[in-house]
Amino acid sequence: MDWMTGIFAGVQGWLFQALVQPALFALDMSSLFEDAYAATAWFMIGVLQVIILLAVIGPLQRWRPVEAMDSPADRASIRIDVLYTLIHRLGLFRLVLFFTLDPWFDAAFGALRTAGYGTFHLDQLWPGVTDQAVVSLLIYLLVFDFVAYWTHRGQHQLEWWWRLHSLHHSQRQMTMWSDNRSHLLDSILIDSVVVVVAQLIGVASDQFILIVALTQLSESFQHANVRLWFGRVGERLWVSPRFHRLHHSIGIGHETPVLASPIAVREATSLGAFPSVGATEPALPGRRRSAPPGGSEPHEVGSVGVFKLGGKNFGVLLPWWDMLFGTANFELRYDPTGVRDQVERHRDYGSGFWSQQWLGMKRLFGRA
Repeated sequence: MDWMTGIFAGVQGWLFQALVQPALFALDMSSLFEDAYAATAWFMIGVLQVIILLAVIGPLQRWRPVEAMDSPADRASIRIDVLYTLIHRLGLFRLVLFFTLDPWFDAAFGALRTAGYGTFHLDQLWPGVTDQAVVSLLIYLLVFDFVAYWTHRGQHQLEWWWRLHSLHHSQRQMTMWSDNRSHLLDSILIDSVVVVVAQLIGVASDQFILIVALTQLSESFQHANVRLWFGRVGERLWVSPRFHRLHHSIGIGHETPVLASPIAVREATSLGAFPSVGATEPALPGRRRSAPPGGSEPHEVGSVGVFKLGGKNFGVLLPWWDMLFGTANFELRYDPTGVRDQVERHRDYGSGFWSQQWLGMKRLFGRA
């Protein structure tokens, strides 16, 4: 492990001195040397991730694909996901955050420290044990994954957040490139949560980079177009492509069926959502209806029933939280991915990067 770290540090130093440092001098930005050196590490991690995607996960997709993706429309959709991946993994998105949100975070945490509220170092809970590199890494990994589980549930169960996050689920040709397909505002919210948690628990920068890199690679693998699961035991130890694909499945991953009142059932039947006995007409496209008394979430009358925002398999790395909080689904199935209203109402989520971002903002404010 030490020799790998040494090689990485050597390449990072060479890249910084050969390219980044001269550029900073030319732009009169020498005050950013320390931050730029860290950014060089993020860029290198991103390059390594892309190499692994192409060399390892790509062949797996060709070996055991869930579905063929040969049409021009499929390839065009995947190219957009590649663009999202490069923007996020190679540091462009992080660079924008550095010049926009990071100064605000630095000022806020600086004010807290000035007021006497220091960082709580989680790895100091049990000196001599929790401060060992491997142990502290596992502790921080568990904490970040627990937080990620609940923020992911928030993306699905808060109506305004789902309006943004639904872009991620709108990919019907899911591949290893689909992980970073998201609205930029959605990504900003998630990254803000991660930054706050990292500051609060005092994770070291090298461990933080390693955790983020491991998480991103695992998520890319989970989204891969590969018919693969980890067996009855393995499925309960780490999130597999099958486990996560079910989360993206239409009608399962982002919806929870609800018991409707007799009046709602009669209404749905009249719309064709619950075909009566002996009916031969196909179900009509779903449509919006108001929440039932005492409920705050909108419901969907679809071709198979009445649903509310929810879903299954929110785990990012570990399925343990889904098992603990009752949201796990371990069925061995590979359903089509997407969002119900894409199929039933032909809702447009955009075919290009900017159209997807614009329509996401319109959805957020109820204009699309």
